[in-house]
Amino acid sequence: MNIYVGNLSYDTTEEGLRQAFEQHGRVDSARVIMDRYTNQSRGFGFVEMPDDSEAQGAISALNGQPVDGRTLRVNEARPREDRRPSRSYESDRS
Repeated sequence: MNIYVGNLSYDTTEEGLRQAFEQHGRVDSARVIMDRYTNQSRGFGFVEMPDDSEAQGAISALNGQPVDGRTLRVNEARPREDRRPSRSYESDRS
């Protein structure tokens, strides 16, 4: 199951995110989403857990709990929506 984790502290690392979820079961991957320009956390991430019952347990246990000074929002990730490509800066410079 793919799990969305929101309201992450900018100090939370992928290893820290993994450790928080590993207390509730096996974790295949943990990613903190980084801004491509500043290389700073965008404040959310995703955790993949192979066992759905362990994943549901982790969601229930961690949603609303403080991690690194921030209260987490944790739920099952929704499928990614197709987004229109954004206009590039270069196309505005005609």
